[in-house]
Amino acid sequence: MKADSLPFFALAAALALARPPLAANAAPANPNSHFANIDQLIHQPVVSNTAPKAPSVVPKAASPQKPAPPQTAAAPAAAVPTPAAPTAVADTNATGPAPISLTGYVPDDKYKLRVGDKISLQILEDRDAPKGLLVADSGELDAPYVGRVAAADKTCRELAQELKSQLEKEYYYRATVIIAVDVFNKILGRIYVWGQVKQQGPVELLVNEDLTVGKAVLRAGGFGDFADEKHVQVIRPGGTNGAPAQSFTLNMVEILKKGKTDKDMVLQPGDSINVPSRIWNF
Repeated sequence: MKADSLPFFALAAALALARPPLAANAAPANPNSHFANIDQLIHQPVVSNTAPKAPSVVPKAASPQKPAPPQTAAAPAAAVPTPAAPTAVADTNATGPAPISLTGYVPDDKYKLRVGDKISLQILEDRDAPKGLLVADSGELDAPYVGRVAAADKTCRELAQELKSQLEKEYYYRATVIIAVDVFNKILGRIYVWGQVKQQGPVELLVNEDLTVGKAVLRAGGFGDFADEKHVQVIRPGGTNGAPAQSFTLNMVEILKKGKTDKDMVLQPGDSINVPSRIWNF
């Protein structure tokens, strides 16, 4: 026996004496034999109770990214036309707005001022608030700087032009006069009833009222006891345009007692009614 084969036999004897643990895949040992299958023991895998370790992964170095190519400005896309919102189309045949003054005020050229109207007068160059004025019973008003000025039967435009001319003569190089009616007088004028009536004096004539002689006498309380009802006189003063005064005689017995109202007379501001007395009071 060679010397180099001694360790092998010593190892085989030690393994034969030791009883190794049974493996799941090993064949059952013969109970009558104390020798184990050396070849099986050598090639049998070792069983471990520890959990297997996860394989370690070595991270690879990230490769340097290539710089992105410079972006070029893309050509603008063609705009898609969108439907426009509906707009009002101006009528080409429509006439333009009426011309107005620089102040935005259009003087009235229709309504004529009357006694009792309250107006506001302003001179823009003074930079003062409008001043309230009243058309007096005489038909005049007290205008700034100028004094008493006739205003009745004139429109606001006419009165403003007249005051403008007077102010620019002595007080202003250029005057801008604005006149507007604040309160319209509901009383158009007055009728005066005298003579044989119960209540002598003025009777108010309202705007848009057809006041007749018969109605005026009734407002005055009716005829007196000695009134001559057949010869009632109506006196109409002359106009400012030089028209002469007029006189009318009415038989109020036919108008009031017989119902002939078509013979009655519509009065005007300033008219006077005179009811005379009877000559024979019986």
